[in-house]
Amino acid sequence: MSDAISIGIVGLGRLGRRHAENLAFRVAGAKLVAAASPLPEERAWAGKALNGVATYSGLPELLEHPGLDAVWLVTPTSLHADQVIASVRAGKHVFCEKPLALAPDDCDRAIAAAAEHPEKVVMIGFMRRFDPAYAEAKRMIEAGALGKIFAIRCVSEDPVDPSGFFVRFAPTSGGIFLDCCIHDIDLVRWMLGGAEPASVAAVGSRVLTPALEACGDVDTASAVVSFKGGAIADFYVTRTSHRGYEASMTIVGSKATLDVGRAIPKIPLTLESGGRRSVAGLTDFFDRFGEAFLHEARAFVDAVRNGGPTPLSLEDAREATRLACAMRAALKVG
Repeated sequence: MSDAISIGIVGLGRLGRRHAENLAFRVAGAKLVAAASPLPEERAWAGKALNGVATYSGLPELLEHPGLDAVWLVTPTSLHADQVIASVRAGKHVFCEKPLALAPDDCDRAIAAAAEHPEKVVMIGFMRRFDPAYAEAKRMIEAGALGKIFAIRCVSEDPVDPSGFFVRFAPTSGGIFLDCCIHDIDLVRWMLGGAEPASVAAVGSRVLTPALEACGDVDTASAVVSFKGGAIADFYVTRTSHRGYEASMTIVGSKATLDVGRAIPKIPLTLESGGRRSVAGLTDFFDRFGEAFLHEARAFVDAVRNGGPTPLSLEDAREATRLACAMRAALKVG
C-alpha cells in the first residue's frame, strides 16, 4: 500500500489516548480517521484533540466508517477476542492491546478467525519487544554474547494506587499475572526462543489492597517457571511500589549476565543532602516505554503497508496467556 493507512481506534482511556495521539501525530504512514468510546466525554476529547476525527459509540459503528483500513483496539481484555474476530471478519487489519484474551480457548478462536483472512495483519501489543534495551538484549543472545541462557529474573513494579483504580479494574483483568506480568512472560519466552514451560509455582499476598479478596486477586505475587531444556525464570510483580514504576530483567548466561532497565530514574539527577541521596523514580510505564509504543505502532503500519508479517505471532500471544493462566492456577492451589 502506498497511501496512508486509515485507522480507527476503539477505547480512549489513559492508554487509548496515548495510542490515539501517536497515530494522529507521530506515526508516518498512519491516518487516524475515527475513534470510538461509550463515554461522551471521551468522544468529546477525541473530537477536539485529534483534529476532528469521526467519533462513534462503539466498534460496530466504527467498522462502518467509509474507507477504514485498520482497527486499533485499546479495550478491556474480556472484549479482545470477540472484537478481533469481528474486525478481521469485517475486512480490517487489527492491532489489539495485550493480552489477546483471558483464556487460551478464546485466543484460539481469534487465531482461527485470523487464519480465515491471511491477507489481514493482526498484531498484539507486546510493546516491550520494541524497547531498544530489550531489543539489544535479544540481539546479544542471538549473537552468542551471553552464552547459554539458563536463568532469567523479572521485576515489574507499579506505584501504590491511592485512587483505587486497580481495585475497580481487577475483577475483569484476569488477575495480576495476566494483567501486570504478561509483558515479562512474553519477553522471557522471546529471550528463550519460544521454550516450552515444564512447571509453574506461584505465591501472592494482598497487604495494601485487601479489597482484592472479593475477586480472588492479589497486589503482590511471585512465580517460578521451569522450561524444557533446563532454563528457569522467576517473576516478581507488585502494585505496591513506594519508589515509582520499574520494569527490569536480569538474564544469566554461561558467558555473561545482562541487566535490563534496573533503577532508571525519571530524570538523571541525584540529590545529596543531610547525609542522604535521593532520585526521582519513574511515574508510570509511559515514562519508561514511551518510545517503545511509537516503535510498535510504526511496526504495525509497516506490516500493513508491506503485506506483513508482524514482528510477533498470534501464537506467541496465546502462549503468553496460557502461561499467565498457569501462574494464576498455581497461585490458587498453592
